[in-house]
Amino acid sequence: MNNGYFYFGQPVNEPVRSYAPGSADAENLKKAIAELKSQQRDIPMYINGKEVRTGDKKEIRPPHETGHLLGHFHAGDESHVQQAIDAALSVREQWAATSWEHRAAIFMKAAELLATKYRFRMNAATMLGQSKNAYQAEIDSACELIDFLRFNVHFLSDIYRQQPISPEGFSNRMEYRALEGFVLAVTPFNFTAIGGNLPTAPAMCGNVVVWKPANTQIYSASVFMEILQEAGLPAGVINLVYTNGPVVGDICFAHKDFAGVHFTGSTGVFQGMWKTIGNNIAKYKSYPRIVGETGGKDFIFAHPTANIDSLVANMVRGAFEYQGQKCSAASRVYLPSNIAEEVKTKFIAELKTLKMGVVDDFTNFINAVIDEKSFDNLAKYIDGVKGSADAKIIHGGSYDKSKGYFIEPTVIETTNPDYVTMCEELFGPVLTIYVYNEQEWETLLDKVDHTSGYALTGAIFAQDRFVVEYLTKKLVNAAGNFYINDKPTGAVVGQQPFGGARASGTNDKAGSFLNLYRWLSARTIKETYVPVTNYRYPFHQE
Repeated sequence: MNNGYFYFGQPVNEPVRSYAPGSADAENLKKAIAELKSQQRDIPMYINGKEVRTGDKKEIRPPHETGHLLGHFHAGDESHVQQAIDAALSVREQWAATSWEHRAAIFMKAAELLATKYRFRMNAATMLGQSKNAYQAEIDSACELIDFLRFNVHFLSDIYRQQPISPEGFSNRMEYRALEGFVLAVTPFNFTAIGGNLPTAPAMCGNVVVWKPANTQIYSASVFMEILQEAGLPAGVINLVYTNGPVVGDICFAHKDFAGVHFTGSTGVFQGMWKTIGNNIAKYKSYPRIVGETGGKDFIFAHPTANIDSLVANMVRGAFEYQGQKCSAASRVYLPSNIAEEVKTKFIAELKTLKMGVVDDFTNFINAVIDEKSFDNLAKYIDGVKGSADAKIIHGGSYDKSKGYFIEPTVIETTNPDYVTMCEELFGPVLTIYVYNEQEWETLLDKVDHTSGYALTGAIFAQDRFVVEYLTKKLVNAAGNFYINDKPTGAVVGQQPFGGARASGTNDKAGSFLNLYRWLSARTIKETYVPVTNYRYPFHQE
């Protein structure tokens, strides 16, 4: 029974804790890290609310400390994907019909549990499993995920309140139904918050979900699933499986009840998904929703009027926080000749102060890259510079995987704006600088715009307001998230809705109401209070 209009107002962003030396937060987080390291977790899949263990166990080791075993996860196969789909569809009608205030309460409770009881454990799991320092874990697996849950509930309340005009004699109303089928959520390693948002955003809209996380994010994903269950999420609404991506895709994309995919990952994988879905389009009950964010080759463009100290600080943070493993991380910088030498000198001096090592030591700014495949790929690019006539390494260039997958923050300077590391996404702590003639800044903008096929984030640094406006307009399609005198990373839910176009994805803006519209199917209902009893209109009568 619904005897009231249930609305959830706009929340405030979850405050970021500092974990300063000697603080209670720092001590509690260190205890949580030590506790997780003292045990070997046995991590099941979650299908229809039940823990599923297959016996096919895969090791989980910290990328920064590969000699330590955190535990195992139980890998699944085709049968488990089918079980997850069946479980989701079995509860679809009941979940879609559940009153809004009861659906919302589950995710609001999950946010509260994460903000309190589970905060340190979730951050510790993210730090250990994904090699993040304390601050990077806090802004991701605590604050951003809490914000996604609370703000999405608010945004959905606003959507539900949007109703059409009803003239005298009629009632018009809009229903926002769940999609007719199941949604597949495929999530990446680099953000625990994305791992939590991609399945829960469709679910709070009334959809049922099959969730496949990256293997390198399973450690923290399983903690979030525990939170959802404690918050009261009904069995079958979100089903967490650990199966190879192609296996999941083959089964889900061939199913007649496939209703949509919520994806973050590589462009190649997403384009393959789109092609498969297109080839299978006649099989589906409805046209599937395809929502994806697929990476970037993000830029910093400095104008000759840029503030040098601000530029340097934001280059350090934008390129090297979380080892550059953010879709939004700065990976190419354009410096004007009038300030280039001073910028490079100060920039390298700052980089020399960065400490690199394990996450347990909170003074370390840099940790490890996610796995050996990433390490080897980055090493290949770094080695390629050493034999190039177009580029040179001006800082870093060392790497070592004897104890963990450590890549030293590396800065390349190139004389060729089309050099390979200016164009291709590396996804690691490697930044390439191109110095241009300060008098030719306007002519360089087309190169900034079209060097890569991506258009996710970008930043400009300038003090001249005419220039700021000109750059903002000239680079209008170069980035879905555009920053003025700030680094191109760090989008906050409710403040900077996140997403890009071109090869960077469908720009459906996670962290805003725009994303939620993709998981809703509107139905318009018109009711006439006093229906006509004669087909005739006055205009054709004698």
